Amino acid sequence: MGQSYHISQVNVVNEGHIKVGDLFIENGIISKVEFGKKLKTPAATTFINGKGLYLFPGVIDDHVHFREPGLEDLADLNSESKAAVAGGVTSFMDMPNTKPPVITQKSLEEKYALASKKSLANYSFYMGVNNTNYDEVMRTPLNTVCGIKMFLASSTGKLLIDDEKAIAKVFRNTGHLIAAHCEDEQCISNNMTYYKSFKKEDIDASTHHLIRTSDAAYMGALHAVNLAKKHNARLHVLHVSTEKELALFKNNIPLQKKKITAEVCIHHLWFTSDFYANKENFIKVNPSIKSAENRFALRKGLKNGLIDVVATDHAPHLIHDKMKHYFDAPSGAPMVQHSLQAMIALSKNGLWDLTDIAQYMSHNPATLFRIKNRGFIREGYYADLTLVNINAEEKVTFDNTLYKCHWSPLEGITLDSKIEKTFVNGNLAYDRGRFFNDNMGMRMEFDRE
Repeated sequence: MGQSYHISQVNVVNEGHIKVGDLFIENGIISKVEFGKKLKTPAATTFINGKGLYLFPGVIDDHVHFREPGLEDLADLNSESKAAVAGGVTSFMDMPNTKPPVITQKSLEEKYALASKKSLANYSFYMGVNNTNYDEVMRTPLNTVCGIKMFLASSTGKLLIDDEKAIAKVFRNTGHLIAAHCEDEQCISNNMTYYKSFKKEDIDASTHHLIRTSDAAYMGALHAVNLAKKHNARLHVLHVSTEKELALFKNNIPLQKKKITAEVCIHHLWFTSDFYANKENFIKVNPSIKSAENRFALRKGLKNGLIDVVATDHAPHLIHDKMKHYFDAPSGAPMVQHSLQAMIALSKNGLWDLTDIAQYMSHNPATLFRIKNRGFIREGYYADLTLVNINAEEKVTFDNTLYKCHWSPLEGITLDSKIEKTFVNGNLAYDRGRFFNDNMGMRMEFDRE
């Protein structure tokens, strides 16, 4: 299964430590990791000088929208997985709000078949839940599907589930992780009605956080958490965006024992509502980007363990659609190519260190979803790895943004690190601007019964 590699004298970022060592890859697996001495390169093994570079476990992004099938004008599994591996993301979990939506076992398996031919990164797909597909949801296998997705508020696509009996039935009976978009639909609807009474020319993107408010986010999350507690369900609250929500989570329980977990996205850690003035609809996302006080609380909540994982909610849209009036512009932003670099940039502001990043973006997703043999730099694990120069700079530009939609909300920002190489299942998938398409990613497996 591919070439053998020897990465020599590299700074290995793993499980709370940074140590200089040598790592060997054979047959797609990390065959040896040794610290303290420089080792010889065996015959027929490619030598890589890692001196001065940092080796991270590949990022596992538990929340992306790669748009295929049906929305290939925005993105597809090949284009976005290329952007992912260029950013050090070796595995992703994709959402069901495509065309058609993934709400049957047939559509779910068809999507896996597409990925097996097109994705450079490893993949898993959520099963969508609506008001009427309970039987299909219950047939979803535990060991080969990452989870089920509930849109408990309307967002991009038409997968809103608002039948309380249907929601409770899934919470009560599924053995799956329930990944939920939590906002209060009535609160959003009332706010939308109010702001639509204004003259259209008086409304712009800065209205977004006044419609999709902190109260809407908190009430939606509270409802989901109460359901999970009542039915002893496994709930994962996606894209937490407010300080108020943090009171719903605990940090005194080991992650592997938590029944209720939380995710935060890069854009909520990076931007604040002040950025609407310049970024406009290009940072219109659901839930909305809110105040600097909320951003501070999210950063603190991540560091102290109330929030468990960092993801992107990567959601491409065409530039001309994002340039429409606020009410007509879709929500979502593409982020997967620069998520690791953005987190490294924030670490240089003293928010967290490099080992924290490996925990938030690799170790914790693997633990939380019970992914088999990924997310850590350990002998016997798949060689999903990214080699990073943390002392190089890379400016985000239109020309070097790899998404099919060709834009990024980070455009114009200089990030002070650079992804050198990315390995997926031991295969070199990306090397300083070059992609290798000989090997596709693998369907992830989960240690569940």
